[in-house]
Amino acid sequence: MTVVAALLSWFLVGLFIRLSKARGWGQPIRADGPQTHLKKEGTPTAGGVAFVLALALVFFPLYLTGNAGGPRELLLMLTALAMGVIGGIDDWLKIVSRMRGRGKKELLAREKFPLQFLVGLGFALFAAPLAAHEVLPSLGRVPDVILLTLVMVGAVNAFNFTDGLDGLLAGVAIIVLLPLLALSPVSALMVAVLLGFLWFNAHPARVFMGDMGSHAIGAVAAGAYVLYADVWLLPLAAIIPVVAVLSVVLQVASFRLRGKRIFKMSPIQHHFEMVGWPETHVTTRFWVVTAVATALVWWILGGRP
Repeated sequence: MTVVAALLSWFLVGLFIRLSKARGWGQPIRADGPQTHLKKEGTPTAGGVAFVLALALVFFPLYLTGNAGGPRELLLMLTALAMGVIGGIDDWLKIVSRMRGRGKKELLAREKFPLQFLVGLGFALFAAPLAAHEVLPSLGRVPDVILLTLVMVGAVNAFNFTDGLDGLLAGVAIIVLLPLLALSPVSALMVAVLLGFLWFNAHPARVFMGDMGSHAIGAVAAGAYVLYADVWLLPLAAIIPVVAVLSVVLQVASFRLRGKRIFKMSPIQHHFEMVGWPETHVTTRFWVVTAVATALVWWILGGRP
């Protein structure tokens, strides 16, 4: 069914691109960012809507017929969809604001974080007794719930900050999920739908992912590592998202405390662009770093598929 998922994603993303162009759902580009991005103005955005839809359309028939695992997989899928909806609201507000030239531009952090924490807490309450502990033992029910909530919310935002370059987040996510393909149908299906999306998102991108896609990806990555590997291995495999979110935190903290920026632009992938790395070099090198880190995770897990 992974082949079906990939083909369905490819079809729906292509359809979404045509619909977006007809409706004018284009992405605005920051004038103070890398100048090479200015030519991307108007590229269809929120393509994650299409591949998340493909993921759901393949998963639920499989689950209802008993071919997509048990409670862990349902929990993982529902969490991904819930986080995806939060990101989707953000995408919708951005699109409507750009088209109408007015109205609310996006979800503010103080609006988004409570929703993310609510979904993360719901995941943690059900996941705590099901979580895998390959590296370190459980901390106890309450500490586990707190930890897993923070991990879920942190991962969703870290993967969201990793977006912004053609093919970057899709490629990183595919590599991060590779060790779990044989363990989690949702992970395998996510890799499949991302392959369908990457067909159009590879440089030069014909569509951008948007927040619905990045939120769903972060939820699947966090949930799959919690349930099938070990929560402590996620920061290693997802080293690029971790560095991306840390670069934003450090940039904001430095500017507020010192009035100076550490990076030319954050997240860090844009810093490398600003110092002269071609976009394709940044993307490829970040994929390589992710592959090395994920290979180490695979080794820690004993070389399991």
